[in-house]
Amino acid sequence: MFKRIRFRKKKEMPPGLFLRCPGCANMQYKQDVDERQQVCPECNFHFELSSRERIAHLLDEDSFTEMWGDLAPTDPLNFKAKKAYKDRIEASQAATGLKDACVVGTAELEGKPVAFGCTDPKFMRGSMGSVVGEKITRIIEHATEERLPLIFVSGSGGGARMDEGALSLMQMAKTSAALARMDQAGGLFVSVLTNPTMGGCMASFAALGDITVAEPKALLGFAGPRVIRDTIKADLPEGFQTSEFLLEHGFLDMIVNRGELRAKLAELIGFCVGEDGKIVKKPRRGAG
Repeated sequence: MFKRIRFRKKKEMPPGLFLRCPGCANMQYKQDVDERQQVCPECNFHFELSSRERIAHLLDEDSFTEMWGDLAPTDPLNFKAKKAYKDRIEASQAATGLKDACVVGTAELEGKPVAFGCTDPKFMRGSMGSVVGEKITRIIEHATEERLPLIFVSGSGGGARMDEGALSLMQMAKTSAALARMDQAGGLFVSVLTNPTMGGCMASFAALGDITVAEPKALLGFAGPRVIRDTIKADLPEGFQTSEFLLEHGFLDMIVNRGELRAKLAELIGFCVGEDGKIVKKPRRGAG
């Protein structure tokens, strides 16, 4: 007489407990990643952050005051590719609660006043159109006028938006010209590059920091590696567009892990401001 074997029903794993890291391809306990500011505890891969998360991690609590938050893009070319530009904007606005991909304002960093901005990768990959360029230009001009150090965190995988044509490309010159005026006035711009920072954003304001900092293993450049390889028909150095390669070849001043970034930015600013938080000296460009 055989005994009937009873199999227990397999319990379902509660959703959201684990996530797969793109860096090491291993499953990670989500709480461990959250506690490390969205950094993989195994391979140090830095997950992307929203603008709200950036502000919460980097700036003093409740010190950020947003400026020009109501500026919103239009569709001057009535552009349509796979989807209409207007529909893509509305979908990103609904998903993020933002008017566009850039958030700027004033805040404090360890008690020191700063002008601050960042792009949000969840809004059309943080790409730059006319509104993003206008807001970046305005915060540069505000920082220059008030003699405040400017910190801008770039994470634009989308570069300049083709949906706005020349209007988008014009923002490269506009933001760069504003930074040139800031430089002449003795202002301080700390550019923080995250994964990925590419295209027109990297080819303009993001590359013009007095001090240029990057997160580890970030993809940084203009065109992507496949496009470059197909264009020049030659093999490229391994990892030639990573933070580590660019630091070794003098493009960056330093690579800083996300958990140490707030303290490092405060330290850098502290070298250049007086007791009132206003800029009193400017670092030599490229002196990391």
